[in-house]
Amino acid sequence: MSGVRGTTWGALRARRRALGRLAAWSVAESLPALLSGLLVARAVDRGFLAGQLGTGLAWLAGLAVAVLVGASATGQVYRSLGDVVEPFRDELAARVVHAALRDATRAGGRPDSAAVARLTHQVEVVRDTFGGLLLVVRGFLFTAGAALLGLLALAPPLAGAVAAPLLVGLAVFAAALPAMVAHQRAQVAAGEELGRSAASALAGHRDVVACGAQDRVVAGVARRVSAQADVERTLARMAALRSLSLGLGGWLPVVVLLLAAPWLVRQGLSTGAVLGALVYVTTGLQPALHAVVQGVGGGGLRYAVTLDRILRTCPPPGPVPRPPAVPGQAPCRADPTAAPPAVRLRGLTFRYGPHARPVLADLTLTVADGEHLAVVGPSGAGKSTLAALVAGLVPPESGTVHLAGTPVATTPPEALARLRVLVPQEAYVRSGTLADNLRYLHPEVDDATVAAAVDALGARPLVTRLGGLDAELDPAALSAGERQLVAAVRAYLAPAPLVILDEATCHLDPTLEATVERAFARRPGTLVVIAHRISSATRARRVLVFDGDRPLVGTHDDLLARSPTYRELVGHWQDVAPPARVPLGRV
Repeated sequence: MSGVRGTTWGALRARRRALGRLAAWSVAESLPALLSGLLVARAVDRGFLAGQLGTGLAWLAGLAVAVLVGASATGQVYRSLGDVVEPFRDELAARVVHAALRDATRAGGRPDSAAVARLTHQVEVVRDTFGGLLLVVRGFLFTAGAALLGLLALAPPLAGAVAAPLLVGLAVFAAALPAMVAHQRAQVAAGEELGRSAASALAGHRDVVACGAQDRVVAGVARRVSAQADVERTLARMAALRSLSLGLGGWLPVVVLLLAAPWLVRQGLSTGAVLGALVYVTTGLQPALHAVVQGVGGGGLRYAVTLDRILRTCPPPGPVPRPPAVPGQAPCRADPTAAPPAVRLRGLTFRYGPHARPVLADLTLTVADGEHLAVVGPSGAGKSTLAALVAGLVPPESGTVHLAGTPVATTPPEALARLRVLVPQEAYVRSGTLADNLRYLHPEVDDATVAAAVDALGARPLVTRLGGLDAELDPAALSAGERQLVAAVRAYLAPAPLVILDEATCHLDPTLEATVERAFARRPGTLVVIAHRISSATRARRVLVFDGDRPLVGTHDDLLARSPTYRELVGHWQDVAPPARVPLGRV
């Protein structure tokens, strides 16, 4: 937990001024705790027992003024508390977001199913418990300190009699804290494990049903549910230790005072002093101890364990590590003067889940620099999975992917972005001008190049309708086809030599789709098209068809002769009349 302590102290040191304001208002807030017993003792001894009703009421009026001062200070306490807690919460949220994005976008990285839980739940747990912990510890220090000072001023022997059991109760609580922390850590880990297990079961439910593994998967999730329930029950039992601490430190002083009251009075202590001491214990020390024990034993443990979990799984932002270069060793190529293949896959295997049927199995493929490859196959055959593997968005189970001789698995995201651009089926358009959207991947490109790309891809009517390149875009107002066309022009302008179109023109009519693909084919570099229509395959130099468990590569005519699946796809697509052309704005 050293990281938790260091992070907490660092957050507090960075906000010394806000902590100073919090301490100052806490002094004002603790004024009733300091004066309550003393003023009650004066009201009883010098007022009510002396037959001076007005005097007794005057002393109580002084207590009421102190209570009002304390209440007015409470609002400022919470405001100062927010100045400490909220910036800390923002720092943690930024750390979690950075770590989640880095892990999800790095080459070979896997999306973290627990990242959302950390952001939406764990960061908020830390925020709430950090604020609560600061509030109760501050309250205990100032309130208990004020009450003990008041007792010392009222009757010094009583201060010692009350402080001794209070310290014993705090010692019992401190001794139990390590075990409480361990059980709280187990509770957080069990919750995350249950979340991962349930998410995996839901994500792979089709494979689970296909493999007949429903009972095993349900049993696995049930085991994690039971494990979390066991941890929760253990935490509930730890509450007994908190009750023991409260009994010793909070209630034992009351018993001591009540039993010793007759003897104290015989020794010359006034009735008002005994009553004032009880006021200090029951309205000051006891509530403060209860708050700190419950706060630290509940929220404090959650704070320590949850923050520790975040710190362990979300390292601080820093430079993306790059693979170390081997001194004196150059990349191995058969012909040093020849350009490496644009895409080289070796023994590529991928499956969704450890027991699922492989989507790709031992796939080996080379796409030469400058080649135009179309990928076709039945729905669900693995075409989009192949696109994601080539782009480095998901890691393979085994095998390697190289782009222009560069291994994808060890290449940082910013370097991959210079090698390839992927255009998915669901195109992304952001708010801003049309020109900003088109230049997003190549901000330095000039107006003439942008205009040439717009004309080459047949997007001039869309640009005109939207009001020119400087028009502000409302992404929600664009049709699916219009968003795809904007994304296509953006990818065309990207400096990356490899373009992967993953059904990126499925919402365009066939004529405009052909215009877009022909423009990309003329563009310098390599083009891989995940085909939505068979016409994309007829325009490609080579075609990869997912034919059962054995993908085949060849020309359009070659595959018509060799692949029954390809013949079926060609016949299916050609037997269906092409859809009527829909105006782009209505797609």
